[in-house]
Amino acid sequence: MSRSRRVLYAEFTAADGIGDTVAALLAGFAERVRAEPGNVAFEPFRVEGATERFFVYEVYRDEAAFQEHITADYGAVFNAALEPLIVEDASQLTWLTAVPVPSPGEV
Repeated sequence: MSRSRRVLYAEFTAADGIGDTVAALLAGFAERVRAEPGNVAFEPFRVEGATERFFVYEVYRDEAAFQEHITADYGAVFNAALEPLIVEDASQLTWLTAVPVPSPGEV
């Protein structure tokens, strides 16, 4: 994986009883994000055994692609719609850094 890639996961919890509403909102947003030229992956999940909890794995080509993502108009619309539906003030973001793993034959 290229070092310039921006990799993160977002987590949030739907308010009681509206997990399906949040899932539908997230599914529509995923379609838009996956169409971004700099998006490599956008994979939303519900946490097994805690279906009100959501986990979204995201990969962007580089910092510029991530900046393009967070400034997209539809992202602001999504976040405004999501905010009153979740327990947290906003999605909780965690940035990831790849662990270097040698390719086969390298040691």
